[in-house]
Amino acid sequence: MSNPQDGARPVSVNVELPADLEAVYANFVMITHSPSEVVLDFARILPNVPKAKVYARVLMTPMNAKLLLRALGENLQKFEEQFGEIKTPTEGFGPERPIGFKK
Repeated sequence: MSNPQDGARPVSVNVELPADLEAVYANFVMITHSPSEVVLDFARILPNVPKAKVYARVLMTPMNAKLLLRALGENLQKFEEQFGEIKTPTEGFGPERPIGFKK
């Protein structure tokens, strides 16, 4: 995708969503990286179950991971403008009940 600030015209991409694509719910992600790749392992943690099962693995370049971070930030900002602030454990749940994604 081109940056509109560098004078290039935006590129149109036709995205195909397979009819049998299964959505995956994750409430935990493990992030690892090498100099050339960022790996996101999306897992599900259930109460009173000591194991987490990985349901999806996404590999991308560090540049694409940074672009994903930017796009996610912009989308969450729009979400909060429409629906209100999203509370995270340290802001609204208290440290005694950690939940969600870890840094």
